[in-house]
Amino acid sequence: MTNIREPVLQPIPILSLRPTQMTVGMREVQEKRQRWRAHQSKKKQAKLLGEHMIPVVLGPDQRHYVIDHHHLARALHEEGVKDILVTIVADLTMVDQDAFWVVLDNRRWVYPYDAKGKRHHFKDIPKSVAGLKDDPFRSLAGELRRVGGYAKDTTPFSEFLWADYLRRRVARKVVEADFAKAMEKALALAKNAEAVYLPGWCGPAPDG
Repeated sequence: MTNIREPVLQPIPILSLRPTQMTVGMREVQEKRQRWRAHQSKKKQAKLLGEHMIPVVLGPDQRHYVIDHHHLARALHEEGVKDILVTIVADLTMVDQDAFWVVLDNRRWVYPYDAKGKRHHFKDIPKSVAGLKDDPFRSLAGELRRVGGYAKDTTPFSEFLWADYLRRRVARKVVEADFAKAMEKALALAKNAEAVYLPGWCGPAPDG
């Protein structure tokens, strides 16, 4: 296996990118769409794309498999962006197709779980970012990190681990109907000792 990290200067069609997860937080996608719209000039948009290249693994079928920034890719697609620059993190073109997903799983580059936290077969992962489904708990976990509920961590799919923790303790209807109320509960849960195993856990709030 070749580990490289180099940009592909030839733009890649967004819809040709292959996801390595099943869901995104659509609330977070919407926020990224709004930030994109704030860059109204073509020059600013081009600069943003150059600064946020999508990290990918090159698969045995010569396709580019996204291993991060799924939310950005989906947001740009919904904003009508057709092509994007990518950074190849690893070249796995020599790996057998059947073994490819096992390698991704071993490297923690794939997260085949649905919006209910249920694991699926790799073949169930959407074939493009347009097929990613909404997981409101991923949005809740992302916002929880941004407000300081837990620290940014290098653990792969750390936000999804927090999303699964919250999914078991906060009603989905609350997240969908009253996000602010769900955030209050999430902040309290983030300080709970039950969350000690999660990446970026900051510990219980000090007394007094």
